[in-house]
Amino acid sequence: MVQSILHWYDTKTSWLEKAYVWLLAGVLFGIVLHAPISVGFGALAPDISLTIKSWKEILLGLAGVLLVVILTTKKQWGIFHSKLFYFILAFAGINLLLVPVFYTGLESTLAGLLINLRYLFMFALVFAAVRLYPKAVPLFLSVVASGAAVVILFALLQLTVLPHDILKYIGYGESTIMPYLTVDQNMDFVRINSTLRGPNPLGAYMIVVLTLILASMVKVTKPVTPRWRWVYGIVTVSAVIILWTTYSRSAILGAAIALGVVALVVYGRRITRGVWLGVGVVGILLMGGLVAAKDTSFVSNVILHENPGEGGTVNSNDQHAESLAVGVERMLKQPFGGGIGSTGSASLYTDAPIVIENQYLFIAHELGWFGLAAFLAILGIIFVQLWRNRAQWLSLGVFASGVALVFVGLIQPVWVDDTVAIVWWALAGMAVAIAPRSKKKEVARV
Repeated sequence: MVQSILHWYDTKTSWLEKAYVWLLAGVLFGIVLHAPISVGFGALAPDISLTIKSWKEILLGLAGVLLVVILTTKKQWGIFHSKLFYFILAFAGINLLLVPVFYTGLESTLAGLLINLRYLFMFALVFAAVRLYPKAVPLFLSVVASGAAVVILFALLQLTVLPHDILKYIGYGESTIMPYLTVDQNMDFVRINSTLRGPNPLGAYMIVVLTLILASMVKVTKPVTPRWRWVYGIVTVSAVIILWTTYSRSAILGAAIALGVVALVVYGRRITRGVWLGVGVVGILLMGGLVAAKDTSFVSNVILHENPGEGGTVNSNDQHAESLAVGVERMLKQPFGGGIGSTGSASLYTDAPIVIENQYLFIAHELGWFGLAAFLAILGIIFVQLWRNRAQWLSLGVFASGVALVFVGLIQPVWVDDTVAIVWWALAGMAVAIAPRSKKKEVARV
């Protein structure tokens, strides 16, 4: 990482341009520490806790101002002239238009706008940075890797030497973020947070880490030294252990989907019918084994999240089903949405808070059918561009992890989490920006 910083520092760019890139790099690294920063410093200075929580949006706002100056000076606004950014503008416009129509209050509206738009803003800022300064890519990737190392290291400490509730000493608790969770209040299955907001976001984040590692291993042709093989191996094993101990079913299934996508893209043509048949047989046997063992402690708690000892009083499956039913009902009744800040954590500032555990129903609840359509169009265009450039490892990794996160979004509002959203959309901005602009051009290498 130090080498990447020094390399970028020596580039022939102005201090304004360097500051722009460094602001984005700072957000990319700091975002993995957002939860402990917001809780810890918020506890020390409760009067400005909202400002502390908004540190990343403040830095992104400053970066946006610098980008306006840079693009105006260089006359480079044309980099945003594409269908993708037109849909992003349309999505942002729908957000702003609905504010006066369904006003939910100042705090809830501001929180809702930040939740809905910050990751798309990050995407645009990183896209512009890479298009203007391709040499910033190694810096950004080094920062992402360093952040992942922090998350993995602290998670391993939580699993081994640290007490489960260690985070309570910096202010974690029922009024902020729980220092740890359990599977349906069963202390035999503790779910860690690491530095993220909870085990589900941690699991989703591990999807991105594992997928990028696999994509780089199978796509980068440059020989890997024995030392780096050990690094890859240790990080991969650690990430798998952390993913499993989050007990996040959506994340575990999502990781399987992501790794399967990478395998199919790279080795799909080499897979014979016999292999497909074997995979099918193994899948059927696994399903049969799960059914046969459904009453065991492991399957009932870890897989089904149904603790017989709780007598049905605490069941996450029922909560998911109830949330899904409410979300579908609201979407059908509110074609124009219910207003910015009417859902999720932002709705806690209103008199009628509601939690919808589905990313797409979450968007539909706030922005209606048109807002959901615009968001799906944005995702679709990005996935198409990533797929076209799947020969490049970063595009393949972002594409596969994105497919998995789209699946995770069916069970939890995955883009609401600061860390997962900022990191993946920043990576997507990099991957889309370095993609060749025509089929004749050689595939860009990072």
